[in-house]
Amino acid sequence: MSRIHVLPAHLANQIAAGEVVERPASVVKELLENALDAGASQIDLDLEQGGVRLIRVRDNGAGIEVDDLPLAVARHATSKILVQEDLEAVRSLGFRGEALASIASVARLSLTSRTATAEAAWQVRAAGQELGSEPEPAAHPQGTTVEVRDLFFNTPVRRKFLRSEATELDHVLDVVRRIALSRMEIGLRVRHGSRELLHLRPRTDREQALNRLEDILGKSVADASLYVDEQASQMRLWGWITQPTFSRAQADMQYVYVNGRVIRDRALSYAMRRAFQDVMFQGRHPALVLYLEMDPLEVDVNVHPTKHEVRFREQRLVHDFMFRTLHHRLRQPLQEENTLIKSSEAVAAQPAVKPDLSPPHQLALNLPKVSAEAVERTLRAGQQMRQEVASWMATRTSPEPVVQVQEHVVAPEKEYLLGFALAQLHQIFILAENREGLIVVDMHAAHERIAYERLKSSWAEGGVPVQPLLIPQVLQVATHEADCAEQALPDLHQLGLELERQSETTLVLRALPAVIPLSEAEALVRDVLADLLEQGLSDRIEVRLNELMATMACHAAVRAGQRLSLLEMNALLRQIEATPSASQCNHGRPTWVQVSLAELDKWFLRGR
Repeated sequence: MSRIHVLPAHLANQIAAGEVVERPASVVKELLENALDAGASQIDLDLEQGGVRLIRVRDNGAGIEVDDLPLAVARHATSKILVQEDLEAVRSLGFRGEALASIASVARLSLTSRTATAEAAWQVRAAGQELGSEPEPAAHPQGTTVEVRDLFFNTPVRRKFLRSEATELDHVLDVVRRIALSRMEIGLRVRHGSRELLHLRPRTDREQALNRLEDILGKSVADASLYVDEQASQMRLWGWITQPTFSRAQADMQYVYVNGRVIRDRALSYAMRRAFQDVMFQGRHPALVLYLEMDPLEVDVNVHPTKHEVRFREQRLVHDFMFRTLHHRLRQPLQEENTLIKSSEAVAAQPAVKPDLSPPHQLALNLPKVSAEAVERTLRAGQQMRQEVASWMATRTSPEPVVQVQEHVVAPEKEYLLGFALAQLHQIFILAENREGLIVVDMHAAHERIAYERLKSSWAEGGVPVQPLLIPQVLQVATHEADCAEQALPDLHQLGLELERQSETTLVLRALPAVIPLSEAEALVRDVLADLLEQGLSDRIEVRLNELMATMACHAAVRAGQRLSLLEMNALLRQIEATPSASQCNHGRPTWVQVSLAELDKWFLRGR
């Protein structure tokens, strides 16, 4: 074994490059982040061969002083960190001082820059073992251009691991999209060879920001987006999430930023999954763009050279804030979103046919009594309908056409998002009329959601019924699992899971939620402990309870083939408007659809 020695600078840079520079997309990420840190408002990116032959990033930021240019390509040289306290509260995207030095060690790099006060621009070059040349005069406007050529020219083994040109280009564009969504006020232009791939103009307000979402993620995502903005505990979460009726097979359209930095965090991902768990099909994923703003002292970004991972000082607090915010937004009743609704009072009626359920699953889902105003309004609508039908029948029997024009019923003071019922279609759908046109409601799916939400509210108010075990179950677990269970005992008791530690590797289960079969107990405990060890929290019991309540609600809901009166149909519409998450059933399917007058006109070629 040889003696200990200091690595040559170029070799140390290449080792660092192994962590920082994986492919052209890694280079693009570092250079774009440097441009943002420099205060650029416009960034141009030029590529050749997917970035392998050329990556050129030009910005109009503050620029670099001529004396600092040689240091810019030196390892661990940065303008963003001065003392240790700065490292504990990083506010910039770059801060390690590794990026340019690492890139220069595996590519031919030139750096040209000019500040606002400089009379001319200056340029330095570096490539492989050449750690940096002396600055030379160059022609350049205010800002900086970094040109990277022949990536991995001196490390052919690593170059062999690169994929095809199209694949590398896709990775670069994914990085650009993430950067473009992080700073909507920045203009971005991307060219590949002679072809322009992206041209994103600056977006300065909320409406324009939604346009950028459409530019990057597509119109379907923008149209299905719900705006989120909440503040609590010196944190702010804002951005867009898609409605549960929009989903994707992969979580490839989820962008989460912490203080402007795109990150991947298991706790936040877990919170997002929990928020969507009972409003979306299992295995499906929403699209979202979320920005979490918090004190830089409360988050450590110095975890990994790629800076994708962060560590929160109060991880549970951040998780709960994310979950509560998204959960509340998804559960807002239609009444809260509809500006036409002037009162939260719902109109409802007793259903004509009760579900045929045997105890103990009989559910009290009777609808409240309908108001006198609603009765009178519905009778007027029914009378008008009968008169119009009689008029039409007269034209069928009379030798001469008889046309009678009826006066419209006076519009009620209240306007409802789902309007008023007209009829049932095949005793499956409810047809209703509102200001926008036609509403089609899947009555079983809608009533299933109403029953499900009532069950959950009932359970929340009464707590989880606990079933003590006549013979406690003994579970043998690993020491670290027993330690985890002991620390989480208060939380587990709240969920109806009563555990006791008997020895270093033994747990005793004395009670579990009453609705969970005893045969599932051991597997449930082990799954909960696995979640606690991996993520610090678990929702296994909550998910299982929700599954059981969803099944009960499905059996309790009105069935296809049940005839409802107009009063009962209107009652169901009012309940949909007042129930959280009522726009989709427990499985993520829509419960109602709006067909606008414009769409109806297209069906019949009106206006052409």
